[in-house]
Amino acid sequence: MSTTSKIEWTDATLNVVTGCTKVSPGCDHCYAETFAERWRGTAGHHFENGFDLTLRPERLALPLRWKSPRRIFVNSMSDLFHTDIPDDYIARVFAVMALTPQHTYQILTKRHGRMRALIGNPEFEKQVDYELLHFPAFSDAKLTGRPWPLPKPGWPLPNVWLGVSVEDQKRADLRIPALLDTPAVVRFLSCEPLLGPVDLKQAVRTMGGERGHGLTASYVHAGDCCQKFHGIDWVIVGGESGHGARPMSPDWARSLRDQCQAAGVPFLFKQWGEYAPTGLMAIGAREQGRVLVGDPIDDLGHRWEMRRVGKGAAGRELDDRTWDEFPAATSSVEVAA
Repeated sequence: MSTTSKIEWTDATLNVVTGCTKVSPGCDHCYAETFAERWRGTAGHHFENGFDLTLRPERLALPLRWKSPRRIFVNSMSDLFHTDIPDDYIARVFAVMALTPQHTYQILTKRHGRMRALIGNPEFEKQVDYELLHFPAFSDAKLTGRPWPLPKPGWPLPNVWLGVSVEDQKRADLRIPALLDTPAVVRFLSCEPLLGPVDLKQAVRTMGGERGHGLTASYVHAGDCCQKFHGIDWVIVGGESGHGARPMSPDWARSLRDQCQAAGVPFLFKQWGEYAPTGLMAIGAREQGRVLVGDPIDDLGHRWEMRRVGKGAAGRELDDRTWDEFPAATSSVEVAA
């Protein structure tokens, strides 16, 4: 947990769970696992259990003490919708978020099925209400600054953004439809590490033609409506860093940026990762530290050349500028039924 964060798209992190298990290629070189395993067995350290899944209930009330508004990434060291985390514990996390409307919470998952099943279930909403009334710290007026009993500010919670990780087209086709079926005021995608090209329209089409060109059924289609990705409010793109990092083709990042610009969706380019584009096209093998990435970009078979320079040197400019667009605190996008 940190009251500040170096992650470009958030202000702070809240790790009420640490540890996870791998579910897809985007997990292969997990930064959180590398960091946690470094401290395994160190007495008194937050990661003495390494990357074993561990609940951290002592941290639940921390946001009640943070009075100044901030964007908070929930579980940067885990996945809140991991199958081994009890429903009532997740409900308690949502109760904390309900009690701190000054903050905006960002929840990112690869467990799209469980997220949809819980958030869309009226019984889970009742569990959140129960936790509001029964978690001792919530009744402490010094912490909450609000009268007791504390009302829940509607559902879905207006200060909670829900997102899914999308590293390639296969994961896009699986996770984006589930996200669009999940009640949320803001829905976002984290395409990091981006391991291949992603066509967002193809992903939403997997929801079925009977649902309006694969878009959510609650929208009215008119004019240039179908140029947009209904329900996707924000897209983050980044390459991979750390040991074993895989390079990201510039064309994959540019394509997502262009799709977002055409659809009026905020776009944030987080980083190139370990590899930076040289701006050159090449054919065949390259010397150590340089690789060719992506599909051929001409009939001769040229591909983009990338050079391993490290995350800091690679930077986060895409086509000579930074992209730091954010959605509004509360999106105008309709909530899925």
